[in-house]
Formats: sequence, structure tokens, C-alpha cells
Amino acid sequence: MPETPAAPGVQPADAASAPVFASDVRAQPLAPEPPAAPAAPAAPAAPVAPADTGWLRVSPKYIVVEVVGSLIGMVVFVGGLLVAYALWGMWWTLWGAIVIGAISLIGIAFEPRRVRSIGYRLREDDLVFKRGIMFQRQVAVPYGRMQLVDITRGPVARALGLADLKFVTAAAATAVTVPGLPMEEADRLRDELVALAETRRAGL
Repeated sequence: MPETPAAPGVQPADAASAPVFASDVRAQPLAPEPPAAPAAPAAPAAPVAPADTGWLRVSPKYIVVEVVGSLIGMVVFVGGLLVAYALWGMWWTLWGAIVIGAISLIGIAFEPRRVRSIGYRLREDDLVFKRGIMFQRQVAVPYGRMQLVDITRGPVARALGLADLKFVTAAAATAVTVPGLPMEEADRLRDELVALAETRRAGL
């Protein structure tokens, strides 16, 4: 059968110009991506020194702890003197019981004022503690000098959810105890000050 001549200006189609379908293309394997480099562990952030907090007060519930302690002391001493008077009839023990009882009651009346005089202050480089009405005491404890931060709780304080925070340094004269802190605040403050003390001792 004779070939039909192509029209002028039209090139004959060959296999190279045939349309290509997706089914005719073989999937080419992709080169594996290089494994990502492991991320370097983030360095723990150094604890930031607290800004000056101003004077902070202890919990008002600490008044109950002080009053109960004073009452127990009064009962022990006054009761012992009264027992001695009843057994041996020594007149001075009766007067001693009266004097100690009166002084104890006056001290109990001043307990609220004495508790309100207790305060602590967090500054950039140290912790300042003060207490006292007539004879006031102020102690500044540098963070880098703290060797031990301890929490103690007596039975009455534990029942009220309070704790005492004690700071021990190389010098016994600068040991400080901040009483009457809520337990959550004492835990938070202990962890913060321990980390800050370790940073200051390392010279960071």
C-alpha cells in the first residue's frame, strides 16, 4: 500500500515525540537524606539573682506558735514551783511562781507585736533578716556564703502548715532562721537559694 505523503510544513511523528504517560515512567529511587546532627543539649539557665523584694513578713499564724510555746514554758516553770511549795512549804517558790506567771503573761501579750517585727529581704547579693522590738537585730547573709539551707517544723507549726527556714554559714554568728513561713514558700525559697548559692560559689 503506498505511503501517504505528509502535508507540507508538517513533520512526521516518531517515537521520540510520542506522548509520555505516567504509567510509562519508572519510579526512580531517591537518595537517602543524610541523618540530621543531634541537637546539642541546652545548657541549664543560671539562676537569676532576685530583685530587691523589700521587707517581707512571716505568716500571721506564727503568733499561735509563739503563744503556745510561751504557755507551755509558763506551765512547766510555774507548775514546778507550785509543786515544790506544796511538798516542802518553801514560801519563796510561791512568790517565784507568781513572778514567773506575771512575766510570762506580759510576754504573751507582746507576742503579736514581736511576730510583726520579724522580716526578711532578698537583695541582689544577700538575704537580710531582722527581728526584735526594743533590741533589734539585723543580719545580712551573702548568697555565696550559704553552706546549708534547712527546713525545720515543730508539731504546732506543722499543724498550721508553717516551717522555719535556717541558713547555715561558715561563721556561726551569721546563722539565720526565718520562722513562720508557709510550707510551699519555704520549699520554693530553699530550692531557689540553694541554686543561687552554688552559682555564686562557682564564681558564675
